[in-house]
Amino acid sequence: MIRIILTLLLLATPVWAVEPDEILTDSGLESRAREISKELRCLVCRNENIDSSNAGIAKDLRVLVRERLIAGDDDEQVIDYVVDRYGEYVLLKPRFSLKNAIPWLAGPILFLLGLFFALKFIARPRAERLAQLTTDEEKRLNDLLDK
Repeated sequence: MIRIILTLLLLATPVWAVEPDEILTDSGLESRAREISKELRCLVCRNENIDSSNAGIAKDLRVLVRERLIAGDDDEQVIDYVVDRYGEYVLLKPRFSLKNAIPWLAGPILFLLGLFFALKFIARPRAERLAQLTTDEEKRLNDLLDK
């Protein structure tokens, strides 16, 4: 019974893809590498960071990040280096620029347009929204109601 519980507990813990041979001896650099790795997207797994991905390209990126840190780059320089090599897509949180302004602004703009038209429709008087009956239709309706 205890073995089953321990096995379940081990399965419930997060699994990190960082292999022992990748880990830096300097704990400060290693923690910086982990933080940077959490901001970079695995190019194979799409929406997973390279710190938790088992893909080969993710391992290559983790090693590249550590190499740049050992070379003396600061965090921003490391991220810029990776973005220069692999493009903006590698960032889990893309930067705002003129290139990607439309995707960043489309959501809020569409929300405000929808809100405007919804309020315009709701604020319009009810009598305007209802169709006016012609005299023939009104007479026919009264005849139907009298029966």
